This record gives sequence, structure tokens and C-alpha cells, in this order.
Amino acid sequence: MRTANSMKNVAVVLIGQILNILLSFGSRIVFVKMLNAEYLGVNGLFTDVLSILSLAELGFGSAVIYGLYKPLAVNNESKIKALMNFYSRVYRLIGFSVLGLGLVLLPFLNVIIKDAPAISNLNLIFLLYLANSVVTYFYAYKRSLIIADQKNYIVTFYKSGFFAVVTIVQVVILLVTQNFILYLLVKIIFSLIENILLSRKADILYPFLKDKNKEKLAVADRKAIFRNVKAMMYHRIGSVVVEGTDNILISSIVGIVWVGFYSNYSLIIGAINSIVNQIFESVTASVGNLNAVESEDKSFDIYKVMLFLNFWIFGFCAISLWILFNPFITLWLGSNFVMNHWIVALIVINFYTKGFRKATLVFKDAYGLFWNDRYKPVAEATVNLIASVILAKYYGIAGILLGTFISSMTTVFWIEPLVLYKNGFKRSVFDYFKRYAKYAGATFCAAGLTSLAGSFAGEQGINSFILKAFMCLIIPNTFFLLLFYRADEFKYVMEMLRGLFKRKKLAKVNHSE
Repeated sequence: MRTANSMKNVAVVLIGQILNILLSFGSRIVFVKMLNAEYLGVNGLFTDVLSILSLAELGFGSAVIYGLYKPLAVNNESKIKALMNFYSRVYRLIGFSVLGLGLVLLPFLNVIIKDAPAISNLNLIFLLYLANSVVTYFYAYKRSLIIADQKNYIVTFYKSGFFAVVTIVQVVILLVTQNFILYLLVKIIFSLIENILLSRKADILYPFLKDKNKEKLAVADRKAIFRNVKAMMYHRIGSVVVEGTDNILISSIVGIVWVGFYSNYSLIIGAINSIVNQIFESVTASVGNLNAVESEDKSFDIYKVMLFLNFWIFGFCAISLWILFNPFITLWLGSNFVMNHWIVALIVINFYTKGFRKATLVFKDAYGLFWNDRYKPVAEATVNLIASVILAKYYGIAGILLGTFISSMTTVFWIEPLVLYKNGFKRSVFDYFKRYAKYAGATFCAAGLTSLAGSFAGEQGINSFILKAFMCLIIPNTFFLLLFYRADEFKYVMEMLRGLFKRKKLAKVNHSE
């Protein structure tokens, strides 16, 4: 693997995402103070509606990045040009398709909102959300090339920089005018500028893209791409239905205001996922390169290390969320925005079960195993919708979240590792379930210890929160360390970190000379 690029990706991603998180939480305070909870609910609802409309993309993005791995690895410029020309035409078609679907949906907004909010220009607001989404599709193909070439830090740099500027300008607009329309217009304008500049950056990095000679993609290559896209279509449908319908169901069954309450918890989950996801995405291209040039045994060894890191990161985060969620919401926005412990528990459980899939999905995508489990997302989405709708009638938001958990455990929990082990590693999937049980057990025990310790820290106040946060930092990580310090995966991580520090130290010495 090209370790230098991967490490550079991770470093830039971490800095950018942390700054963005701080800005997000600060802007949410202003949003809540300047606008009512109904605007918060509309924001969450329309975001989910647009994720449903993104089904027009049909998972093409993942197929694009996979298709670029080999040409980039062997520096086949003509093949890269042919692929990019093909991708640009497809993405333009996708952008216009999303626009068309959004316009068709416009007259039916009242159907998905149970209690119509007292917000004027609701149709215009939806159109602005739609415009912001459509803009990205016309430049997505060049963004995909940069990511596939293990330069995701460049994309993150642009994304984080513009996010910071947009957030600051939006906060100023809310404080001065309290105008939600202006708030959305700013986002559209800067989104367009970001995509244009990133497109120009791709032209600089890959000057052959500007050649007037348009390379055509071979028929065999097109067939291979569409085969992967056909498989990814199922995955995209499943992902969107499972992840993008919670707010729609809450809005239509429970009420739009509850979407606002839930969106605050989702923002925190999203903040954590934005960091962790970027870390895993930063190494995805390296894994794709690894699988192309190394043996299955080497790939499996790296996978075990990533699975171990996957467990440690999400185990620690899940425990911290369980202990700190409601205390943080209280300090951040006020006790009126806190939801009950059953709902919090389900949010955390879904976060953990979804998060533990990261390493497996990275390797499955890098192997290009889109076709092998193409029907899995359809089963997951079907179970999720049926269970969520039925349970929501009895348990409200908790029932919707429980439906998500049921769909996950009955489908993706066992299908994804089975496909990877059988078709990628050529090994028995029993190894995965053994590791999952071991890691889940460690997380559960560490959660119990941390929860017990946290019960002595009091319920409210900044001092109680700081003490609980300190416990979350020390207890789970110490427990994991004592349990796994002899494991080969832990030793590998430590060796990798020591090597990284040595290279940095050597670089400083050479620079000083």
C-alpha cells in the first residue's frame, strides 16, 4: 500500500473534520435560537428526501472508483481518459434525472409531512435543497478520479474549507436577517464554486483530461461497468431506504417537530461518522491497490488489523455516546431537546452495528464484490420498512429505530462477511463471527464498567459532564488495552505507529541539515 498517501489522507481528514464539527455544533446553536424547531425538522426531512432521490445515481460512484484503480496503478492514461469521458456523460444524465424526480415530487410534499409547519415558501425551500443536490452531480466524475488516485486529502481540503466559509456566512445571515431562504442560497452558491475549483484542480493534476482527442471506452469495459452498476443499484436502493427513510417515517407518523429533535442526535452521530468514514475511505484506494498486487494472505492480514481498529474505534465511540449523549444535548441546546434513554440506546446500538461493518465493506468494495450480494440490500430495505412502519405505530421513534436494527441483524450482519470471506479471502466466515463475538463482548463489558463508574458522577452540570467524559476516555481504552495488548493485530498497529514516528523524526533531522 502507498502508506505515505494514506497517512496524509488521514491527517488532513482529521484536521478538516474536527474543525467542521466545531462549526456545525456552533451553527446549530444559532439555528435553534434564530429559527424554531419546525425549521430544524424541515432541514432533516428534506435532506432525507433528497437522499431518496439520489437513487438515480444507482451506486454509480462506487463502480466508478473501482473501475479506475487498475488504470491508475499502471498509469494507463488513454484508459483513464476513456473512462472519464464515459463517466462525465453518465453523471450529467444522473443530475438531470434527480432534477426531474424532484420536480415530480414537489406537489406531494404535504403527504410526507404529518402536521404542516407554519413555514412560508415551503415549495421554494424544497427547490433550493434540490438545486444544491443537483449541482454536485455535474462535477462528481473528476472528484471520483482524485479519490481513486489516493488523493482524498485534496477533496477533503476543498470540502472542509468551503464548509467553514459557508457555515460562517450562514450564521451571520441568521443572526442579522433570520432569513432561511438566504441561508440556503449561500450554500448553493458556494457549493457551485467548490465543485468548479475542484474540477480545475483535477485538470491540473491530470492534464491529459483536457486533450481534445476524446477516447472511447471499449465495449467490454462498458459491459463490466454496467454489470457492477447493476449490482450497485441494489446496494444503493437498500442503503438509501434504510438510512434515508427514518426522518420521512418520523415526519409522516410521529410529527415534523420530532424530526428536529432526532436530527440533533443525528448531527452528533454524523460528526463522529464523518471522521471515521473519512479515515476508512482514505485507505480504500490503498486497499484496492493492495488487492491488485498482493496475495490473498497478505490482504487477509491487513483486513484483520483493520477489523481490530474498527472494533476499537466504534466500541470506544459507542460507549462514549451512551454515557454522554443526553448530558451533552442538555449543555448544548437545553433539556427540552433531550430524548428518553430507550431511544438513545437504540441510536447507539444502530451506530455500533453499522460502524462495525466498515472494514468489511472497505475490502468487499476493493475486491469489487458488488454482484455477489446484490439482493441483500433489497431484503434489508424490505425488512426495515415493514418492521419500522409496524413498530412505529406502537413505539413511535423507538419503533422506527428498532426496525432498523432488526433489518441489519437479519441481513447485512451475516451476508456481507460471508461474501467477502467466500469470494475474496477464500476462507471460512466462522473466523469473522468468532472475532465479532469477542469484540462485541469486550465492548459490552467496557460499557458496563464505564456506566457504573459514571453513575457516581452525578446527572447534570458541566463538572459532571467533564468527569464522565474523562471516564469514557480512560476506562474503555484501558480495558481494551489490557485485553488485547498481546494480540497480533495490536502489535502490528504499534509497529506501524513506531515506524511512522521514526520517519517523521528522520524527516526533521534531514530538514534541519
